[in-house]
Parts: sequence; C-alpha cells; structure tokens
Amino acid sequence: MNASDLRMSETRDGSVRFGVRAQPRARASRVVALREGDLVVQLAAPPVDGAANAELVELLARVLSVPKRDVEVVRGETARSKIVEVRGLTVPEARARMTSALG
Repeated sequence: MNASDLRMSETRDGSVRFGVRAQPRARASRVVALREGDLVVQLAAPPVDGAANAELVELLARVLSVPKRDVEVVRGETARSKIVEVRGLTVPEARARMTSALG
C-alpha cells in the first residue's frame, strides 16, 4: 500500500478531497488499505444516527494531525463510499501523513 495510489484532488479553496470506503462495526477504527484509489477504513461505530461518520472524522483527523473541524464528509453520508474533504493541508502534505498511517 502506498499513499501515492490514493486519488486526491485539491479544491479551489485549497482543501484536499479523496474517496473513502467505510466498513462499520469493526473491532477497532483504523485505516486498512487502498482499493481502486480509495482509502479503506474500518470503523468501530455502527452506521446509525451518524455515529460511523463521526468516528470516520475522528480517525482521519488523528491520522492526518488536523483538528476534527477541518475534516468533513461532503458526499455519501449514508453510503459506504464517501468523499471526504480536509482543510488546511495540501495534497503532498496529506499524502505524506497518510503514508505513515498505511504503514
């Protein structure tokens, strides 16, 4: 797994967007793989009342070392495939931070 395989784009306002495939109700929340250019994450929370999305935001904020307020699910709130936007990072910075998470 290499973060350079993660499809990322930069928005007009300088935020970074990328795809995430969520797997709720896992034993622990963690980044597990890349699949077809999207980040695959396991989430301990169930997909009920936004709990899995909140867990996803917390996990990505921790992995990317940004405040939770800078991570937002912008598409796919009720789906397993989501688009996430992270403010305050460039694409190279996000890739570098994601590389350590992918191990």
